[in-house]
Amino acid sequence: MKITVIGAGSTYTPELMEGLLARTDALPVTEVALHDINQRRLDIVGGLIERMNNRAGQPFTVTATLDRREAIAGADYVLTQIRVGGQQARHDDTVFCLEQDMIGQETTGPAGFAKAMRTIPVMLGICEDVRETAPHAWLVNFTNPAGIITEAVLKYGGVNVIGLCNGPIGMQMSIAKQYGVEHWDVDLEYMGLNHLGFVRRIWLKGSEVTDEVLGSFRSQAANIPDLAMDGRFLEALQMYPIGYLRYFYLQSEMLRALQEKPKTRAQEVMEIEERLLQKYSDPNLTEKPPELEKRGGAYYSTAAVQLMESIYSHAGRRHIVNVQNNGSIGDLPEDAAVEVTASVDGRGALPLTVGHLPLGIRGLVQQVKAYEQLTVDAAVHGSYARALQALTANPLVTSVNKARTLLDYFHRHHNLELH
Repeated sequence: MKITVIGAGSTYTPELMEGLLARTDALPVTEVALHDINQRRLDIVGGLIERMNNRAGQPFTVTATLDRREAIAGADYVLTQIRVGGQQARHDDTVFCLEQDMIGQETTGPAGFAKAMRTIPVMLGICEDVRETAPHAWLVNFTNPAGIITEAVLKYGGVNVIGLCNGPIGMQMSIAKQYGVEHWDVDLEYMGLNHLGFVRRIWLKGSEVTDEVLGSFRSQAANIPDLAMDGRFLEALQMYPIGYLRYFYLQSEMLRALQEKPKTRAQEVMEIEERLLQKYSDPNLTEKPPELEKRGGAYYSTAAVQLMESIYSHAGRRHIVNVQNNGSIGDLPEDAAVEVTASVDGRGALPLTVGHLPLGIRGLVQQVKAYEQLTVDAAVHGSYARALQALTANPLVTSVNKARTLLDYFHRHHNLELH
């Protein structure tokens, strides 16, 4: 089995390696191929990966290359974790949005639009390499904005693809820890889009514990001032919205908090990553350093490795993934990418039926999905008109005039090919 990591210079990669090394009994990996466009990062991260593999007794071969097609050729799984433009582009976009009194947010906000526009053409190029050199591979996408990128690949990539986010499994882990059980013992009825998800029902070893867990969430929220969601609202909603919903439900409060921060998240991450790369450069380091937890992305390796396990073993285990809707959510297009609970086996991810979304969230989810689909259209066809419609449809963009200002900035700053 060959696993290829595209964007392997990411500081996340040692966590993925840790997960692969821990599950060699379940995944018979013979080669891990690392690819990045940044030679320095590939050398540093690849060096640590090699040392981790050596420490474990070299259960598989590790290769590193700047040649993407070489890395992908013959792969069984291709993991994508790329960041086109790097953290600097994220910082620039975030600052410009804040200057326009809007939340940038690099996944759900207009900065996420700019990131998708930069990323989709590159991802479709990766898909071309997969089709030509590893046609039976599964592409597991972590690249943000994960829902938009996965939808672009589903519609235009021509490859087997599942989108993955660490947020849902983090929620399962949190509930499992609360009850002292394994996360497989926690089952969620999860519905929505990537970074726009809601938990409606929760089971623990087959017994429903929804009211108990939601009550605990509401209590925790009440104890965290400033940016906590109102307890009465959560009680009325009768669901648990993931943290990213604060950008929509607390838009003015979040905007003020972000404008008052001395640094953008991109600046914080750049500093964290540089410290991590210095750590990774130590020839005596042979394991993932604890400082990586500050980077975020908890349970990234768990989510990725267990997903590949379920495909390989035809297990039919449940995962919360980004997958084509196919009627799972009755209020969204059949071909839309949604984030729902799915049964995963050798055929891929088969989404469980959600039915119609509750009225209280339906309009927001439909509006964001329209924004996402317009963004995909704009990126694939290079349409300025579609791009303007997309930004205008985003709930975090507060006027048509500001949408035009943002689009013209993104167009110039990132040399977007729009006509």
